[in-house]
Amino acid sequence: MQLTDPYSSLVLLGVVALEDPAREGVKEAIARCRSAGVSVVMVTGDHAATARNIGIKLGMVESTADPRQFVNGTELDDLLARSADAELLAAQIFSRVTPEQKLKLIEFYQRQGSVVAMTGDGVNDAPALKKADIGVAMGIRGTAVAKEAADMVLQDDEFGTIVEAIANGRAIFENVRKFVVYLLSCNISEVLIVTLATVAGAPLPLLPLQILFLNLVTDIFPALALGIGRGSGNLMKDRPRPADEPLLTRSHWLRIGLHGTVISISVLAAMLVAVFYLEFDAAHAVTVSFCTLALAQVWHVFNMRDDTRRFFNNEITQNIWIWVAIGICLALILMAVYTPLLSGLLELADPGAAGWLLIIVASLIPLLVGPFVRSAATRDKG
Repeated sequence: MQLTDPYSSLVLLGVVALEDPAREGVKEAIARCRSAGVSVVMVTGDHAATARNIGIKLGMVESTADPRQFVNGTELDDLLARSADAELLAAQIFSRVTPEQKLKLIEFYQRQGSVVAMTGDGVNDAPALKKADIGVAMGIRGTAVAKEAADMVLQDDEFGTIVEAIANGRAIFENVRKFVVYLLSCNISEVLIVTLATVAGAPLPLLPLQILFLNLVTDIFPALALGIGRGSGNLMKDRPRPADEPLLTRSHWLRIGLHGTVISISVLAAMLVAVFYLEFDAAHAVTVSFCTLALAQVWHVFNMRDDTRRFFNNEITQNIWIWVAIGICLALILMAVYTPLLSGLLELADPGAAGWLLIIVASLIPLLVGPFVRSAATRDKG
């Protein structure tokens, strides 16, 4: 039987092609990751040419990139078998990758000391999502199995949301660190003030109820305001901190000790001036030490800024809740001094104009010395 050409009577009208481009904003999100020290690697089951084209469009690789930046599935098995770590670390685009190879890749990066986040949406991605340190499933097109295996689910399936989560996570961690440094340095100053005065045989600069008032009222509002700040604009320009880094490093402990010491010296110096120069009695001298400590702790919140060179434009001054907290604290301090009920309970007296001038000047000393304390403490990189 003679076969006829099936296309002999056809007329070509056109060609139809399908394109699955990367979403808008992904290129910018990848650039933010790079500036933040986060490596982004494409691992896909697509054809090598497709993966290469998408990688170039997203700015992950250049059009003239080294061929070693592209690895397909057959090459990947060989590289893993040979433990070719340098070549695997140099690769940015992995194509024609099987689910089993995804698992091996995650194990490889984890052996290198990396914290691995992996995105996926299919059933085959579930083992890799479970194996990764942070499995990220797609909330819209992701399967139920993938969502169950993942640590987090993207409700909008946007890569940029992951980058925002990184930024917010860094801000939360830094806020908690500032919160702890602030409270501990304030509390240490109170301990040092009482201890040094007791050792020197001097009258107590702070009474028990006054310390309780500071801890429950004036300390807590600035600390809470620190905890809800947006963070500095440089958070996504720094490299990730080590996964095993503690909340407080040696340099943070040094800062806490130095800040507490400076505050203590300022308060004790103010009390000495009040007693020997202004000739205040015990009640008025204790009021000077109490108010100096209270205000020093309020101003101390500005020492928590990341960039000590920017006093008027930083993440602390831009946090509206800091100003609300300061307003509340100042009102409470004035109430403690001038409200009969509180002043009688706390054993405080009106320090007068000279006393307030001394209080304000002495309380500003820790704020002015703060940048030097930060510089001295950060010399220790621990």
